[in-house]
Amino acid sequence: MGGNPLSAIARWYAAPPHAARVPDARVAALYPWYRWRALEATFLGYATYYLLRDNVPVVAVEMRNELRYTNEMIGDIIAVTALCYGLSKFLMGALSDRSDARKFMASGLLLTALCNFAFGSITSYYGHLLLWGLNGFAQGMGWPPCGRVMGHWFSERERGVTFSIWNTSHNVGGGVAGIFAAWAVTRYGGWQYAFYVPAVVALFGAVYLFWRLRDTPQSVGLPPIEEYRNDYPPAANEAIDIERELTFRELFIDKVLLNKLVWLLAVANFFAYITRYSMLDWGPTYLRDVKGASLQEGALSKTWLEFGGILPTIFLGWMTDRIGGRRALVAALCMLPIMGAFIGIIYAPPGYLYFDYLMLGVIGCFIYPVINLIVIAALDSVSKKAIGTAAGFIGLFGYVGKAVGSKAFGRIIDTYEVSLGQQAAWSIVLYSILACAGIAALLLGLMWRARPRS
Repeated sequence: MGGNPLSAIARWYAAPPHAARVPDARVAALYPWYRWRALEATFLGYATYYLLRDNVPVVAVEMRNELRYTNEMIGDIIAVTALCYGLSKFLMGALSDRSDARKFMASGLLLTALCNFAFGSITSYYGHLLLWGLNGFAQGMGWPPCGRVMGHWFSERERGVTFSIWNTSHNVGGGVAGIFAAWAVTRYGGWQYAFYVPAVVALFGAVYLFWRLRDTPQSVGLPPIEEYRNDYPPAANEAIDIERELTFRELFIDKVLLNKLVWLLAVANFFAYITRYSMLDWGPTYLRDVKGASLQEGALSKTWLEFGGILPTIFLGWMTDRIGGRRALVAALCMLPIMGAFIGIIYAPPGYLYFDYLMLGVIGCFIYPVINLIVIAALDSVSKKAIGTAAGFIGLFGYVGKAVGSKAFGRIIDTYEVSLGQQAAWSIVLYSILACAGIAALLLGLMWRARPRS
């Protein structure tokens, strides 16, 4: 009865079999209820993931002072989790396309909570590197099951608005994360509580996901979304909804690696993620070192960035549905005000913190629609059964970009702040970010004709 433990784990995580078909008379009543559960659980669950991912930048100054870390060491900690997260998102994407989203997502949240507890309990730099790398790997179990659930419960024709609504979950989670971490440190004393308190919340979140989330419509006896929405003629619908899970070769090779559009979007995502995470990872430190902000004022930089993107992400996602799915075109145009906002931050003198907040809000207002639309554009070009794999591949490039930026910016500051001064060193960083934003705009502009497959 022993068997192979890995086989037992694989069987437990495997996508659930199709349940007995519910009577047609009940489909109209059950489908909206389950669709709401899918959106609610993935939204709240993924927002909770962010409470345990973006807490290091908030307490970077405290860790730097108490543990005598350099800016480059802080950058290394941020970079290692980005690399591990990107790799995990790619690998877990393919696994999640063949797994039960409920068990997959809940397990990942439990693991990331344990990593946060451990991170706060030690003071070793190499221990922090290891644990934050493991945390990044566990965090990779968050997005792919959400993509699977959203792709199966909402059709391609409503993808722009529904994915955009769900995508704002990381704005909510990321925006709350900074305030929450700063509050925990102020309330309980010590940078460690920026990790302990969110971890407690995540334990309850894992239980909630296991109770609330469901995998596909077929797993609860409902018809596939194309049939329910009547989006395709019956013959085409039968071809689209193949009653089997794709092989790893079909997922990795046929649907993703041989897709030229996915590759171009992935490279654009590399530069877009440097632009996105530059101020999320270094904004609190920048405002405190250069603009004289306090712990709470520095933490607010993340809130302005994250909350600034909520309504524009939803609106622009909805708009791309109305203009025939031109996701890349809209994303390219969004990069222009982002570049203007970075120029504003560079030339704003100390003492005008609310102007910096305004510019950060502009960046958030437009960078999050870009990140959202890049992923949707990739999903438009692949099968819904390969959503996790495609998103994981795109995400891998993005988080490699985040890692490169985190490592490079920390080194630039440490290298040049002595010889050139702190403000000049940060100016080099900000001009580098500006160049990355311009490259992302150019690459996205090359795809302005791209539309969904259907």
